Amino acid sequence: MNIIFLGAPGAGKGTQAEKVSEKLAIPTISTGNIIRAALKNGTEMGLKAKEYTESGRLVPDDIVIGIIKERLSEDDCKGGFILDGFPRTIPQAQALDEMGIAIDKVIDIEVSDDAIVRRMSGRRVCAKCGSSYHLEFNKPKVDGVCDSCGGELVQRKDDAAETVLERLKVYHSETEPLKDFYKSKGKLSIVEGQENIADTTSLTFKALED
Repeated sequence: MNIIFLGAPGAGKGTQAEKVSEKLAIPTISTGNIIRAALKNGTEMGLKAKEYTESGRLVPDDIVIGIIKERLSEDDCKGGFILDGFPRTIPQAQALDEMGIAIDKVIDIEVSDDAIVRRMSGRRVCAKCGSSYHLEFNKPKVDGVCDSCGGELVQRKDDAAETVLERLKVYHSETEPLKDFYKSKGKLSIVEGQENIADTTSLTFKALED
C-alpha cells in the first residue's frame, strides 16, 4: 500500500506514519531525511541539491522530486511506502502523478490551530540533558527545572507561538489545498486527532481499512 500522510505541523502525522510503518512493515519516507541521505551518498540528485543547501536556498521542486523518485525505486519500497512531508504543494502532487507513482490512500490528521499552538508552545526541553516536558501535559516537579538533572528548561525557537502560527499560515496556503486535490480522486480520509495518541492511531488504522 502506498500512503501519503498530510497534516499541519504539530498535528502528529509523523507519529502516525511511524505506527503504520511498523504495522505494515513498509518504509516511511521523510523528505528531509532522504535529502540528507542523498547528500551523504552523493547521488546525482543529491549533488544537485548540495548546491542549494550549502548556500541556504530551498531545494527546487524538480530536484526534490528526483530525489523522491530515486528513493522510491529502491527494493524496500516494492511492497509499499509512506510519504511524510511530501507532497507539500499541488505541483508536487501532480509531479508524483506524472511519474506514474500510484497512491492508494491519503490520510489527513486534523487538529485545530488552537490545539496545535497549545501543544507546541507548551513544550520545554532541558538545556543540559535534552529531556522533554510540557507545561500542561507533562509538567516537571519544579517549574522550570529538569527532573532528571536539575538543568534549566527552555522553549525552542521552533515552538514559540509566533513561529508556530507562521508555519500554520504557510501550511494553510500551500499544503492544505492537497486535501481537495486528493478528495477529488477519492483517496482522502480525514482522521480527527485526539489528545491521546493511541486513540488517534486507532482511528488511523480504521481509515486505512475503509
